[in-house]
Amino acid sequence: MPKQKTDDLMQLINSLSRAEKRHFRLFVKRNQASSDILFLQLFDFLDRQGEYEEEQLLQKIPGIKKTQLSNLKAHLYKQLLISLRLLNKGNNEDILIRENIDYARLLYNKGLYRQALDILEKAKERARAAGMLNQALEILEFEKRIEGQYIMRSIEGRAEQLADETNLLTRQIESSHRFSNLSLRMYGLYLRIGFVRNERDYHQLKQLFQSQLPSTSFQELDFWGRIYYCQSFIWYHHIAQDFPLCYRYAQRWVDLFREHPHMISLHGAMYLKAMHNLLNALYNIVHFPRFVEVLQELETFYATHDFGEDRNLEGLYHLYHYIHLIKRHFMEGTFKEGLTLVPGLLKIIDDDTYNWDQHRELVFYYRIACLYFGSGDNSRAIDFLNRIINQKNPDYREDIQSFARILNLIAHFEMGNRQLVEYQLKSVYRFLLKAEELNEVQKVIIQFLRKTPRMKMSALKEEFILLKEKLVELEQRRFERRPFLYLDIISWLESKIEGVTVQEVIRRKFAARYGK
Repeated sequence: MPKQKTDDLMQLINSLSRAEKRHFRLFVKRNQASSDILFLQLFDFLDRQGEYEEEQLLQKIPGIKKTQLSNLKAHLYKQLLISLRLLNKGNNEDILIRENIDYARLLYNKGLYRQALDILEKAKERARAAGMLNQALEILEFEKRIEGQYIMRSIEGRAEQLADETNLLTRQIESSHRFSNLSLRMYGLYLRIGFVRNERDYHQLKQLFQSQLPSTSFQELDFWGRIYYCQSFIWYHHIAQDFPLCYRYAQRWVDLFREHPHMISLHGAMYLKAMHNLLNALYNIVHFPRFVEVLQELETFYATHDFGEDRNLEGLYHLYHYIHLIKRHFMEGTFKEGLTLVPGLLKIIDDDTYNWDQHRELVFYYRIACLYFGSGDNSRAIDFLNRIINQKNPDYREDIQSFARILNLIAHFEMGNRQLVEYQLKSVYRFLLKAEELNEVQKVIIQFLRKTPRMKMSALKEEFILLKEKLVELEQRRFERRPFLYLDIISWLESKIEGVTVQEVIRRKFAARYGK
């Protein structure tokens, strides 16, 4: 068995809960004594060890020969999946539907056509109710095959009915797929460049979106088509920095689930994603009261929903919950309080509890760095920024990589490392040019940092005031607002001008806006 397959086996075993391990042992022992089952002995050994040690394994289980190991591990992996499927079928509507299709196939093979059709009809209704149209179409194709062999008096009317159902489902699925493809393309573009950088980016985005946008209207779409419709427009407006329209489509997405509450339990992951997008939009339009309401709704969902053994759903909740708890601290200016989230978050990342991807980790490192920077701990901010800067050739989120370098320069400036700032400026400038990330705001900041090493402390305050005036002017330009989404540089300048902390400045702005 190749090393990757062995690693996959160990990862699967280590992911099992106590209930899943107990079920697997009972599942295996149902027909034989456990002492006779080599793959169960292999499972028990790997479960106890937590890692794969081949020499020790062969010593501890003499019944296993080295030549058997590859096949034995492959068989164990397959049996674990079968056991998990049996255990979790009651919690997954799609598994139940596929099981009924399998039952119908067995009856069909025996020539029991009427019984197979009865099961398929019920499975089709379940698939439609759950919005699983691909499975409903698969069932229809199976029904047509059986009807072609099992002739009934009503075959003529039945044939028309099946043909009409197939045509309707095909149209619905095709429309849904077009919007899901568009949504995925927009997401891929965002991972690559982040927000639009200039007018050229915006026109390219608009042209790409409009050229791929299906002509089907929202009202013509089924439930999933409408979900993907909202997703597509959210990504488009998000990349274009049109956050009020992001909010409109994110709210519509959440409302779709509220109008079909049974879909929340069936498709919890997509509902969580809807809430996440709504919270993102509210953060970007700075609507704090509504943001807090939706965050509480997210927490209520977790408290009242039975996640069972659904590690994916649990992982998504914690991912989104941490993202928006940190953003709440950004809005309130409570950076020091926000640092209490860091140990728990880092433990999840370091232990790989939920198998989050590197992109998620990179964004979290940037947010953690911002928490430390806002709280005044520039040294720790630099530690987390270096985790981003030192990544080898990442091909995603050039925006985060760029602003990590800018914030790193500012943090070193704050620590008085002026010679280091002067030394790093050239490499940061080259990186921004290569990534096509250099904009007017960054140029102004870099020009300021170039001057400061040779400047007397008494002259710095005047330079801070001049820099703030330039940035306030740039913030009014549509395509120069992007940097302020990553770093509240103006609040930092105000803190330097007034001689207070960044946290104090943002807290004061928050209190003035919301009276808190």
